[in-house]
Amino acid sequence: MSSINYDLTKIRAFVFDVDGVLSPTVIPMSSTGEPMRMLNIKDGYALQLAVKHGYKIAILTGANTKAVEVRYRGLGITNVFLAAAVKLPVLQQWMCDNGLEAEQVTYCGDDIPDLHCMSEVGLPVAPADAAPEVIAVAKYVTRCNGGYGVARDVIEQVMKAQGKWLDEKHAFGW
Repeated sequence: MSSINYDLTKIRAFVFDVDGVLSPTVIPMSSTGEPMRMLNIKDGYALQLAVKHGYKIAILTGANTKAVEVRYRGLGITNVFLAAAVKLPVLQQWMCDNGLEAEQVTYCGDDIPDLHCMSEVGLPVAPADAAPEVIAVAKYVTRCNGGYGVARDVIEQVMKAQGKWLDEKHAFGW
């Protein structure tokens, strides 16, 4: 039984911010000033499983770090949008290019730059430690803080609702 109050059978696509959603809100810096990110392995498993099942997935971040692109492309995600200072036009174009209606899309964001995108999708999601303004517009607030299983929580609930979680063909391997 899902804890998300939304018809999850409609979901065909997931969009994730990185900092504060797929990684914690605290980012260590390398000695050269490069931001370093921690990423959750269970999020990675769920993301690659969703890709195998044909869900559309996009990473939409203001960050411009090659490591972010390498990580998510390595999981099979082809739509990795870096340096998106204004995210809404990127989201709208991606939805249009993929023939997606708002009700088919979930967007996971944690801070003010995500608000406009969250208003454009059927299922806006926030981590437990998101900004109060984001929590106020989210239809679902995960039990997880950013970087600690947000993607896994949402993807798992959607896939379970659609009968796709733990299928023999895709679940037992990377």
